[in-house]
Amino acid sequence: MKSPIDLTQVDLIIETRWLCPVVPVNTLLEHQAVVIQSGKIIDICPVANADKEYEANETVQLDEHVLIPGLINLHTHAAMSLMRGLADDLPLMSWLERHIWPAEAKLVSPSFVHDGTLLACAEMLSGGITTFNDMYFYPELAATASIKAGMRANLGLVVLEFATQYANDAESYIQQGLEARDHLREETLISFSFAPHAPYTVADATFERIMILAEQVDIGVHTHMHETLQEIAESEQTHGLRPLSRFANLGLLSPTLTLAHCVHLDAAEIKLLTEHGCNVAYCPSSNLKLASGIAPITEYAKHHINIGLGTDGAASNNRLDIFTEMRLAALLAKGQSGDATAISAHQALEMATINGAKALGLDDKIGSIEFGKLADLTAVKLDNIETQPCFDPISHLVYVSGREHVSHTWVNGDLKYCKATDSRGVFSNIEPQELSEIVTKWQPKLGEFKS
Repeated sequence: MKSPIDLTQVDLIIETRWLCPVVPVNTLLEHQAVVIQSGKIIDICPVANADKEYEANETVQLDEHVLIPGLINLHTHAAMSLMRGLADDLPLMSWLERHIWPAEAKLVSPSFVHDGTLLACAEMLSGGITTFNDMYFYPELAATASIKAGMRANLGLVVLEFATQYANDAESYIQQGLEARDHLREETLISFSFAPHAPYTVADATFERIMILAEQVDIGVHTHMHETLQEIAESEQTHGLRPLSRFANLGLLSPTLTLAHCVHLDAAEIKLLTEHGCNVAYCPSSNLKLASGIAPITEYAKHHINIGLGTDGAASNNRLDIFTEMRLAALLAKGQSGDATAISAHQALEMATINGAKALGLDDKIGSIEFGKLADLTAVKLDNIETQPCFDPISHLVYVSGREHVSHTWVNGDLKYCKATDSRGVFSNIEPQELSEIVTKWQPKLGEFKS
């Protein structure tokens, strides 16, 4: 054993009862230490070995927990947390046209986006989410909020053909987005993608221009796709093609493309996604709530399509809760396919972690607990009566536990959220009073759009 003077000095050691690194597949380790220095994982070893090799500035003991990679929300509209419950029990287009779009036209502003995104970040951090893939207006204000919270964010540079408070036409959306990217390119927690809203709100020429620009500046593209049957029918009437076929004809399909929802794909379209390596952001709660349907993800998985999980916005879910999405993804796959082995618990966890990282082009940095990766980590406590007995912690993560069992959330090895026993939880950089003031400020203004 080394003498104290010979021990390697490190920032943090997390000692955990169980460790699920996600990579390699179906791996579960016990009584492990994750050693962190300068925000990165520099060792994963038995606790006894860590005690002999390292001296940490801080050691966190998680005797009743499973440690997993930080969860990734692959599709959301974070600022819409202010619209939670604004208009429920409506189909998608009625929900958008009668409530959401009118509210946005009047109220969306830089302060709306900052405040709504900060509220969303608090909810996500408390549920073990360390990274989110956003699609909304004023990305610089979303960045300010996510940086304040200490979260990792991929900010979608929204593009539409029609005017909003944010921009006047497609070209002005593109230019404002590129300017935001230039201003924020040194922020290590922030990455970007172009986010043309949907095939029914963006023209062919604009999609083609976006794909060229995305390749030039080396960022991905994130859009809605085949969310509803109505969307597909209207595309066939307007363009003579289903939306995904339209994309294929335009040469838009690629491994840097993330398609949100993909509820209604036929066999030929599944083949297209497979051939081009596209990513799917599956949002089961939102798809169910808006009666959009159930995506055939067992077929996607059989064809090795990369499937991540998203919550969509809090206005259509109404939770930013990846634990719920994992459970629904696994259960709906079994019920839809008639195969109880479809989408295992570990596959659902992969969707919530490494698959989301792959879609964002960040799988060399996050999404699994591996040597050299960034220390984005989530601890889930499994000692409560409702989580006992525990025969398989990975199964418990998906079928038993929920976001209320998250005890710690780290980003870059920095603790951003912690919940002690019988505590509501404490954020490192967000004051509860600030969140209460945000709700008090915006709820009366949004209330007129409820009915």
